[in-house]
Amino acid sequence: MKLGSLPGSGRDGRLVVVSRDLAWCADAGHVAPTLQAALDDWDRLAPQLELLAMDLEHGVIPRDRFHEREALAPLPRAYQWADGSAYVNHVQLVRRARGAEMPESFWTDPLMYQGASDEMLPPRGAIPLADEAWGCDCEAEIVVVTGDVPRGASREEALDRILLVGLVNDVSLRNLIPAELGKGFGFLQSKPASALSPVFVTPGELGGRWKDGKLHGALKVDLNGKPFGRAEAGVDMTFDFGTLVAHLARTRNVGAGSIVGSGTVSNRDAEGGPGRPVEQGGLGYSCIAEVRTVETLLEGKARTEFLKRGDTVRIWMDDDAGHPIFGVIEQTVAPA
Repeated sequence: MKLGSLPGSGRDGRLVVVSRDLAWCADAGHVAPTLQAALDDWDRLAPQLELLAMDLEHGVIPRDRFHEREALAPLPRAYQWADGSAYVNHVQLVRRARGAEMPESFWTDPLMYQGASDEMLPPRGAIPLADEAWGCDCEAEIVVVTGDVPRGASREEALDRILLVGLVNDVSLRNLIPAELGKGFGFLQSKPASALSPVFVTPGELGGRWKDGKLHGALKVDLNGKPFGRAEAGVDMTFDFGTLVAHLARTRNVGAGSIVGSGTVSNRDAEGGPGRPVEQGGLGYSCIAEVRTVETLLEGKARTEFLKRGDTVRIWMDDDAGHPIFGVIEQTVAPA
C-alpha cells in the first residue's frame, strides 16, 4: 500500500491511497482525514486502507490522476523527526578529512539527533536558501515512520512498529554546522526543513526489498541532470531500522507518526576504501560533503562546490521494472 497527502482544508493535507504505479489516487477521507490520523489508529484503520488500495488497483472506485508536483509531504508536519547515522562509513570519512579520530563506540552505539519537524517540504518544493555562503547540501536518506513504540522496546519489537518506509532529502547547511556543534547542543539552524518523497509505502508492499530492517536497492541521486549517487541502501548499513527505533525508545515512549532517518546512505568501494564517483564506475555519493571529503583525502583539497541557487537535486529509488517506488524528490535551490 502506498499513501500520500494532497492539499486539503488544513495544513496537514488530506490522505489519499496511491496506486502501485503512482498514476492514480483515491481519496481516503472516509477512513482517515490525514495520514497522522491513520497512524494514530493504525491497527483498526490500516485494513480499511488496504481494501481501498485494492479497489483502486482494480479500478472499481472513483479515482483521480496522482500528480507528484501537487503532492505535499506525506506528513507535512510530524510529531518527531529523529535522524540517525546508520552508515558509519560516512561518519568515518568525514572525521578522517578533518583529522579527527572516530571512537570505537560509533560502531556499536548509534548516533542520532532530533531535528525540527514542524515543516516538512513537499517533494517538488524549492530548497529555500538565504545565503549561499552557508554551504547548502543535499543528503539522500531512507526514512521509516513508526506507530506507538513502548519505552524500552527491543529491536524486534521496534521492527514490528515500523509502519511505513520512504525517502528524504535532509538538507544541511554545512558551513553553519561547526559553530553549532561547538556549542555542545547539536544541530538547529544548520538543519533547515527536509523534503519527503511523494508517497510512503508499507513494508509488506516492498517485498524482498525490505529485509531485516533494511531497504535494499540503489538510492539514486542526480545533480543538475547528471548521475551523482547510486549507493546501495542495503549495503554498509551498520545499524538497521529496528536498532535505530529501539535506540530512540530506550528511555521513553515513541509516538505514532515519528519519522526516523537512516542518515546519509554511503558505500565503500570494492577494495574497502572511499567510494568512487559514478563517472569512474563507482556508486557515487548521497551528499556533497562526502565527495568533498574524498577529494580532500585523495587530492588535499575539496573541488566540488556546495549547492547554489538554480541547482537541482533529484532523489529516487527504482523497482525492478525501472519505475520509482516512492516517487521522486526533485528540488531546485531558490532564494529564501
